Amino acid sequence: MSQPTHTRIRMFNTKDTYPNQTLDNDLCQAVRAGNTVYVRGQVGTNFEGELVGLGDPRAQTEQAMRNVKQLLEEAGSDLSHIVKTTTYLIDPRYREPVYQEVGKWLKGVFPISTGLVVSALGQPQWLMEIDVVAVIPE
Repeated sequence: MSQPTHTRIRMFNTKDTYPNQTLDNDLCQAVRAGNTVYVRGQVGTNFEGELVGLGDPRAQTEQAMRNVKQLLEEAGSDLSHIVKTTTYLIDPRYREPVYQEVGKWLKGVFPISTGLVVSALGQPQWLMEIDVVAVIPE
């Protein structure tokens, strides 16, 4: 394998993240490639693996956005440099609380956004997930 030209942030293995499943994949929470940062889908689980907001889509979104903020800062960017978000909901009724919370964090940023309603996420207690793409200012 050749040497990567990008930086992997917070590498982990899925057997630690999903102990109730038989997975063994090497992943990371974010990748910095040139001046672009790709953030893995974030949910209502903090970096210690604790779920925040069981049954509460707004609380899970708040934790997910805390994670996004931290990952972007670790990569050399910040929330104001987000260019795209993709939000996944398991129930369309969660749209208002989730998007209201995301809106608090991204006020004045004006990213492009895609929203999807899906039948399920990686764990049954997850109600929403958001991934982002951001740039690093020059």
